[in-house]
Amino acid sequence: MIKNKMTELLKIEYPIIQAPMAGGVTTSNLVAEVSNSGGLGMIGAGYMTPDQIRDQIKEIKQLTTYPFGINLFVPNEFTYTEKEIKGANGHLQPIYKQLNISDNVNLDIPTSNHFFEKFDEQIQVVIDEKVPVCSFTFGVPSIEIIAELKHHNIILMGTATTVEEAVEVEKLGMDMVVVQGSEAGGHRGNFMADDEKSLVGLMSLIPQVVDHVSIPVIAAGGIMDGRGLMAAICLGSKGVQMGTAFLTCIESGAHKLHKEGILHAKEDQMILTRAFSGKWARGINNKFISDFKNHEESVPHFPVQNNLTQHIRKAASSQNNSDYMSLWSGQSPRLAKSQTVEVLMKDIIAEVKNINKHLSNITVE
Repeated sequence: MIKNKMTELLKIEYPIIQAPMAGGVTTSNLVAEVSNSGGLGMIGAGYMTPDQIRDQIKEIKQLTTYPFGINLFVPNEFTYTEKEIKGANGHLQPIYKQLNISDNVNLDIPTSNHFFEKFDEQIQVVIDEKVPVCSFTFGVPSIEIIAELKHHNIILMGTATTVEEAVEVEKLGMDMVVVQGSEAGGHRGNFMADDEKSLVGLMSLIPQVVDHVSIPVIAAGGIMDGRGLMAAICLGSKGVQMGTAFLTCIESGAHKLHKEGILHAKEDQMILTRAFSGKWARGINNKFISDFKNHEESVPHFPVQNNLTQHIRKAASSQNNSDYMSLWSGQSPRLAKSQTVEVLMKDIIAEVKNINKHLSNITVE
Protein backbone atom coordinates (compact mmCIF):
# COMPACT_ATOMS: atom_id res chain seq x y z
CA MET A 1 0.00 0.00 0.00
CA ILE A 2 1.00 3.65 -0.40
CA LYS A 3 3.49 4.85 2.20
CA ASN A 4 4.62 8.46 2.12
CA LYS A 5 5.24 11.58 4.20
CA MET A 6 1.53 11.89 5.03
CA THR A 7 1.18 8.36 6.43
CA GLU A 8 4.49 8.79 8.25
CA LEU A 9 3.50 12.08 9.92
CA LEU A 10 0.02 10.87 10.87
CA LYS A 11 1.25 7.39 11.87
CA ILE A 12 -1.46 5.68 9.83
CA GLU A 13 -1.40 2.64 7.57
CA TYR A 14 -3.41 4.04 4.66
CA PRO A 15 -3.48 7.62 3.25
CA ILE A 16 -7.15 8.08 4.06
CA ILE A 17 -8.65 10.68 6.40
CA GLN A 18 -12.32 10.64 7.40
CA ALA A 19 -13.56 14.19 6.90
CA PRO A 20 -14.41 15.95 10.19
CA MET A 21 -18.12 16.55 9.56
CA ALA A 22 -19.56 18.78 12.29
CA GLY A 23 -23.06 18.56 13.69
CA GLY A 24 -23.07 15.07 15.20
CA VAL A 25 -22.00 12.97 12.20
CA THR A 26 -18.58 12.04 13.60
CA THR A 27 -19.63 9.79 16.45
CA SER A 28 -17.00 8.20 18.65
CA ASN A 29 -17.66 4.86 16.95
CA LEU A 30 -17.14 6.35 13.48
CA VAL A 31 -13.88 8.06 14.43
CA ALA A 32 -12.52 5.01 16.24
CA GLU A 33 -13.48 2.55 13.50
CA VAL A 34 -11.71 4.61 10.84
CA SER A 35 -8.55 4.70 12.95
CA ASN A 36 -8.85 1.00 13.81
CA SER A 37 -9.14 0.27 10.07
CA GLY A 38 -5.87 2.03 9.22
CA GLY A 39 -7.06 5.53 8.36
CA LEU A 40 -7.33 8.69 10.44
CA GLY A 41 -10.64 9.27 12.18
CA MET A 42 -11.51 12.92 12.82
CA ILE A 43 -13.86 14.63 15.28
CA GLY A 44 -15.91 17.39 13.67
CA ALA A 45 -15.84 19.70 16.69
CA GLY A 46 -16.80 23.00 15.08
CA TYR A 47 -20.09 23.37 16.97
CA MET A 48 -19.08 21.53 20.15
CA THR A 49 -18.45 23.04 23.57
CA PRO A 50 -15.06 22.45 25.21
CA ASP A 51 -16.69 20.01 27.68
CA GLN A 52 -18.33 18.06 24.87
CA ILE A 53 -15.00 17.83 23.07
CA ARG A 54 -13.22 16.60 26.19
CA ASP A 55 -15.87 13.93 26.79
CA GLN A 56 -15.73 12.65 23.22
CA ILE A 57 -11.93 12.51 23.17
CA LYS A 58 -11.97 10.39 26.33
CA GLU A 59 -14.64 8.15 24.82
CA ILE A 60 -12.67 7.60 21.62
CA LYS A 61 -9.55 6.74 23.61
CA GLN A 62 -11.53 3.86 25.09
CA LEU A 63 -12.36 2.60 21.60
CA THR A 64 -9.00 2.85 19.83
CA THR A 65 -5.31 2.97 20.60
CA TYR A 66 -4.56 4.38 17.15
CA PRO A 67 -4.13 8.09 16.29
CA PHE A 68 -7.17 10.24 15.60
CA GLY A 69 -7.65 13.95 15.05
CA ILE A 70 -9.96 16.88 15.57
CA ASN A 71 -11.16 19.76 13.42
CA LEU A 72 -12.01 23.26 14.65
CA PHE A 73 -13.70 26.21 12.95
CA VAL A 74 -11.49 29.30 12.97
CA PRO A 75 -13.68 32.19 14.18
CA ASN A 76 -13.97 35.35 12.13
CA GLU A 77 -15.30 38.80 12.94
CA PHE A 78 -18.88 39.23 11.78
CA THR A 79 -21.50 41.94 11.80
CA TYR A 80 -25.20 42.11 11.09
CA THR A 81 -27.99 44.66 11.08
CA GLU A 82 -31.41 44.51 12.66
CA LYS A 83 -32.84 44.88 9.15
CA GLU A 84 -31.06 41.67 8.09
CA ILE A 85 -32.34 39.79 11.14
CA LYS A 86 -35.88 41.07 10.66
CA GLY A 87 -35.83 40.15 6.96
CA ALA A 88 -34.47 36.66 7.58
CA ASN A 89 -36.95 36.00 10.37
CA GLY A 90 -39.78 37.16 8.16
CA HIS A 91 -38.94 34.42 5.66
CA LEU A 92 -38.53 31.82 8.43
CA GLN A 93 -41.76 32.46 10.34
CA PRO A 94 -44.04 30.40 8.04
CA ILE A 95 -41.69 27.45 8.51
CA TYR A 96 -41.76 27.94 12.30
CA LYS A 97 -45.54 27.63 12.18
CA GLN A 98 -45.44 24.62 9.88
CA LEU A 99 -43.05 22.80 12.23
CA ASN A 100 -44.89 23.96 15.38
CA ILE A 101 -41.87 25.83 16.72
CA SER A 102 -42.67 28.21 19.56
CA ASP A 103 -42.42 31.96 18.93
CA ASN A 104 -40.52 32.21 22.22
CA VAL A 105 -37.40 30.30 21.16
CA ASN A 106 -34.09 31.98 21.88
CA LEU A 107 -32.78 33.72 18.76
CA ASP A 108 -30.00 35.66 20.47
CA ILE A 109 -26.90 35.91 18.30
CA PRO A 110 -23.61 35.44 20.17
CA THR A 111 -20.97 38.09 19.61
CA SER A 112 -17.70 37.58 17.74
CA ASN A 113 -15.92 37.63 21.10
CA HIS A 114 -17.96 34.63 22.22
CA PHE A 115 -16.67 32.55 19.32
CA PHE A 116 -13.05 33.66 19.81
CA GLU A 117 -13.22 32.76 23.51
CA LYS A 118 -14.80 29.39 22.72
CA PHE A 119 -12.06 28.71 20.15
CA ASP A 120 -9.32 29.42 22.70
CA GLU A 121 -10.99 27.01 25.14
CA GLN A 122 -11.29 24.34 22.43
CA ILE A 123 -7.59 24.70 21.65
CA GLN A 124 -6.74 24.22 25.32
CA VAL A 125 -8.74 20.97 25.44
CA VAL A 126 -6.86 19.67 22.39
CA ILE A 127 -3.58 20.40 24.17
CA ASP A 128 -4.71 19.01 27.53
CA GLU A 129 -6.01 15.78 26.02
CA LYS A 130 -2.93 15.36 23.79
CA VAL A 131 -4.87 14.91 20.55
CA PRO A 132 -2.14 14.11 17.98
CA VAL A 133 -3.70 15.88 14.97
CA CYS A 134 -5.65 19.14 14.65
CA SER A 135 -7.08 20.59 11.46
CA PHE A 136 -8.74 23.93 10.79
CA THR A 137 -11.53 25.16 8.52
CA PHE A 138 -12.86 28.65 7.62
CA GLY A 139 -9.46 30.24 8.13
CA VAL A 140 -6.09 29.86 9.78
CA PRO A 141 -5.33 30.30 13.49
CA SER A 142 -2.92 32.92 14.79
CA ILE A 143 0.83 32.40 14.70
CA GLU A 144 0.75 32.20 18.52
CA ILE A 145 -1.80 29.36 18.52
CA ILE A 146 0.10 27.48 15.82
CA ALA A 147 3.34 27.82 17.81
CA GLU A 148 1.65 26.61 20.99
CA LEU A 149 0.18 23.54 19.29
CA LYS A 150 3.46 22.69 17.59
CA HIS A 151 5.21 23.07 20.96
CA HIS A 152 3.03 20.17 22.10
CA ASN A 153 3.97 18.13 19.00
CA ILE A 154 0.50 18.30 17.47
CA ILE A 155 0.37 17.78 13.69
CA LEU A 156 -1.48 20.69 12.07
CA MET A 157 -3.55 20.75 8.87
CA GLY A 158 -5.15 23.72 7.17
CA THR A 159 -7.97 23.75 4.62
CA ALA A 160 -7.56 25.56 1.29
CA THR A 161 -9.70 26.05 -1.81
CA THR A 162 -7.10 27.85 -3.95
CA VAL A 163 -3.34 27.83 -4.50
CA GLU A 164 -3.07 31.16 -2.68
CA GLU A 165 -4.76 29.76 0.42
CA ALA A 166 -2.58 26.63 0.35
CA VAL A 167 0.56 28.77 0.16
CA GLU A 168 -0.66 30.74 3.19
CA VAL A 169 -1.23 27.51 5.15
CA GLU A 170 2.35 26.44 4.47
CA LYS A 171 3.76 29.92 5.18
CA LEU A 172 2.21 29.87 8.66
CA GLY A 173 4.03 26.64 9.47
CA MET A 174 1.31 24.02 9.26
CA ASP A 175 2.36 20.47 8.42
CA MET A 176 -0.16 19.60 5.71
CA VAL A 177 -2.87 21.19 3.62
CA VAL A 178 -6.27 19.73 2.72
CA VAL A 179 -7.28 21.08 -0.68
CA GLN A 180 -11.07 21.23 -0.98
CA GLY A 181 -12.39 20.98 -4.52
CA SER A 182 -15.76 22.39 -5.54
CA GLU A 183 -17.17 18.84 -5.53
CA ALA A 184 -16.98 18.62 -1.73
CA GLY A 185 -20.10 18.32 0.39
CA GLY A 186 -20.88 20.67 3.26
CA HIS A 187 -19.44 24.11 3.84
CA ARG A 188 -16.81 25.72 1.66
CA GLY A 189 -13.51 26.23 3.49
CA ASN A 190 -12.38 29.36 1.65
CA PHE A 191 -10.83 32.14 3.73
CA MET A 192 -8.95 34.35 1.25
CA ALA A 193 -10.68 33.82 -2.08
CA ASP A 194 -14.23 35.02 -2.55
CA ASP A 195 -16.96 32.40 -2.92
CA GLU A 196 -16.92 32.19 -6.70
CA LYS A 197 -13.13 31.97 -6.97
CA SER A 198 -13.05 29.16 -4.40
CA LEU A 199 -14.98 26.80 -6.67
CA VAL A 200 -12.02 25.17 -8.41
CA GLY A 201 -12.55 21.53 -9.32
CA LEU A 202 -10.38 19.09 -7.36
CA MET A 203 -8.63 17.51 -10.35
CA SER A 204 -7.53 20.99 -11.47
CA LEU A 205 -6.67 22.17 -7.98
CA ILE A 206 -4.41 19.31 -6.85
CA PRO A 207 -1.54 19.63 -9.35
CA GLN A 208 -1.54 23.42 -9.16
CA VAL A 209 -1.24 23.35 -5.37
CA VAL A 210 1.37 20.57 -5.49
CA ASP A 211 3.51 22.75 -7.74
CA HIS A 212 3.45 25.64 -5.26
CA VAL A 213 3.87 24.06 -1.82
CA SER A 214 6.32 21.58 -0.33
CA ILE A 215 4.11 20.23 2.48
CA PRO A 216 1.94 17.14 1.84
CA VAL A 217 -1.27 17.88 -0.06
CA ILE A 218 -4.43 15.98 0.88
CA ALA A 219 -7.27 15.90 -1.66
CA ALA A 220 -10.92 16.40 -0.67
CA GLY A 221 -14.08 16.64 -2.74
CA GLY A 222 -16.16 13.93 -4.38
CA ILE A 223 -13.73 11.09 -3.61
CA MET A 224 -15.60 7.92 -2.68
CA ASP A 225 -13.45 4.91 -3.53
CA GLY A 226 -10.09 3.52 -4.58
CA ARG A 227 -10.38 5.06 -8.04
CA GLY A 228 -10.65 8.53 -6.54
CA LEU A 229 -7.74 7.87 -4.19
CA MET A 230 -5.49 6.69 -7.03
CA ALA A 231 -6.48 9.61 -9.27
CA ALA A 232 -5.58 12.06 -6.49
CA ILE A 233 -2.25 10.31 -5.87
CA CYS A 234 -1.42 10.39 -9.58
CA LEU A 235 -1.99 14.15 -9.60
CA GLY A 236 0.47 14.64 -6.75
CA SER A 237 -1.52 14.47 -3.53
CA LYS A 238 -0.23 12.30 -0.70
CA GLY A 239 -3.68 11.09 0.30
CA VAL A 240 -7.37 11.89 0.50
CA GLN A 241 -9.98 13.19 2.92
CA MET A 242 -13.40 11.60 2.38
CA GLY A 243 -16.66 12.83 3.85
CA THR A 244 -19.81 11.60 2.09
CA ALA A 245 -18.42 8.05 1.76
CA PHE A 246 -18.17 7.84 5.56
CA LEU A 247 -21.39 9.79 6.22
CA THR A 248 -23.53 6.91 4.91
CA CYS A 249 -21.63 4.30 6.94
CA ILE A 250 -23.42 2.41 9.71
CA GLU A 251 -21.31 4.09 12.42
CA SER A 252 -22.07 7.62 11.23
CA GLY A 253 -24.33 9.80 13.38
CA ALA A 254 -26.08 11.34 10.38
CA HIS A 255 -29.90 11.27 10.51
CA LYS A 256 -31.40 8.24 8.75
CA LEU A 257 -33.17 10.52 6.26
CA HIS A 258 -29.85 12.22 5.51
CA LYS A 259 -28.23 8.87 4.76
CA GLU A 260 -31.21 7.67 2.70
CA GLY A 261 -31.29 10.96 0.83
CA ILE A 262 -27.70 10.52 -0.32
CA LEU A 263 -28.12 6.81 -1.10
CA HIS A 264 -31.04 7.60 -3.42
CA ALA A 265 -29.76 10.89 -4.86
CA LYS A 266 -28.33 11.65 -8.27
CA GLU A 267 -25.39 13.93 -8.99
CA ASP A 268 -27.62 16.63 -10.52
CA GLN A 269 -29.54 17.04 -7.26
CA MET A 270 -26.49 18.53 -5.52
CA ILE A 271 -26.60 22.29 -5.12
CA LEU A 272 -24.67 25.09 -3.47
CA THR A 273 -26.68 27.14 -0.99
CA ARG A 274 -26.18 29.64 1.81
CA ALA A 275 -29.82 29.46 2.92
CA PHE A 276 -29.17 27.31 5.98
CA SER A 277 -26.10 28.98 7.46
CA GLY A 278 -25.18 32.13 5.58
CA LYS A 279 -22.10 30.34 4.21
CA TRP A 280 -22.02 28.52 0.88
CA ALA A 281 -22.37 24.76 1.31
CA ARG A 282 -23.14 21.82 -0.98
CA GLY A 283 -26.00 19.45 -0.34
CA ILE A 284 -29.14 17.82 -1.71
CA ASN A 285 -31.68 20.29 -3.02
CA ASN A 286 -34.89 20.35 -0.95
CA LYS A 287 -37.90 22.56 -0.23
CA PHE A 288 -36.06 24.85 2.21
CA ILE A 289 -33.28 25.56 -0.30
CA SER A 290 -35.73 26.04 -3.16
CA ASP A 291 -37.95 28.40 -1.16
CA PHE A 292 -34.92 30.51 -0.19
CA LYS A 293 -33.42 30.58 -3.70
CA ASN A 294 -34.51 34.17 -4.31
CA HIS A 295 -33.48 35.35 -0.82
CA GLU A 296 -30.18 33.59 -0.10
CA GLU A 297 -28.00 36.48 -1.26
CA SER A 298 -29.60 38.69 1.38
CA VAL A 299 -29.52 36.31 4.36
CA PRO A 300 -27.11 37.23 7.19
CA HIS A 301 -23.60 35.81 7.02
CA PHE A 302 -22.39 32.78 9.00
CA PRO A 303 -22.81 32.16 11.90
CA VAL A 304 -25.84 34.49 12.19
CA GLN A 305 -28.09 32.69 9.69
CA ASN A 306 -26.93 29.35 11.10
CA ASN A 307 -28.18 30.44 14.51
CA LEU A 308 -31.50 31.65 13.09
CA THR A 309 -32.21 28.32 11.35
CA GLN A 310 -30.98 25.95 14.07
CA HIS A 311 -34.44 25.46 15.60
CA ILE A 312 -35.87 24.66 12.16
CA ARG A 313 -33.17 22.07 11.45
CA LYS A 314 -33.59 20.52 14.90
CA ALA A 315 -37.39 20.34 14.65
CA ALA A 316 -37.24 18.93 11.12
CA SER A 317 -34.85 16.20 12.27
CA SER A 318 -37.02 15.21 15.23
CA GLN A 319 -40.12 15.20 13.01
CA ASN A 320 -38.38 13.21 10.23
CA ASN A 321 -39.07 16.01 7.77
CA SER A 322 -36.27 16.13 5.21
CA ASP A 323 -37.79 19.20 3.51
CA TYR A 324 -36.16 21.43 6.11
CA MET A 325 -32.99 19.51 6.99
CA SER A 326 -29.51 20.40 5.76
CA LEU A 327 -28.63 17.29 3.75
CA TRP A 328 -24.96 17.98 3.03
CA SER A 329 -23.35 15.80 0.38
CA GLY A 330 -20.56 15.83 -2.18
CA GLN A 331 -21.13 15.45 -5.92
CA SER A 332 -20.74 11.66 -6.09
CA PRO A 333 -23.85 10.31 -4.30
CA ARG A 334 -24.27 7.41 -6.75
CA LEU A 335 -21.07 5.92 -5.29
CA ALA A 336 -22.34 6.03 -1.68
CA LYS A 337 -23.18 2.78 0.11
CA SER A 338 -24.71 1.73 3.40
CA GLN A 339 -21.94 -0.34 4.96
CA THR A 340 -19.59 -0.50 7.89
CA VAL A 341 -16.39 1.54 8.02
CA GLU A 342 -14.39 -1.68 7.99
CA VAL A 343 -15.99 -2.84 4.75
CA LEU A 344 -15.55 0.58 3.11
CA MET A 345 -11.86 0.71 4.01
CA LYS A 346 -11.22 -2.87 2.85
CA ASP A 347 -12.99 -2.20 -0.46
CA ILE A 348 -10.92 0.95 -1.06
CA ILE A 349 -7.65 -0.87 -0.41
CA ALA A 350 -8.66 -3.84 -2.57
CA GLU A 351 -9.56 -1.47 -5.41
CA VAL A 352 -6.24 0.36 -5.10
CA LYS A 353 -4.33 -2.93 -5.29
CA ASN A 354 -6.34 -3.97 -8.33
CA ILE A 355 -5.64 -0.66 -10.08
CA ASN A 356 -1.93 -0.95 -9.29
CA LYS A 357 -1.91 -4.45 -10.73
CA HIS A 358 -3.64 -3.23 -13.87
CA LEU A 359 -1.24 -0.31 -14.30
CA SER A 360 1.79 -2.57 -13.93
CA ASN A 361 0.62 -4.42 -17.04
CA ILE A 362 0.48 -1.28 -19.16
CA THR A 363 3.39 -0.82 -21.54
CA VAL A 364 4.40 2.70 -22.56
CA GLU A 365 6.59 2.97 -25.65
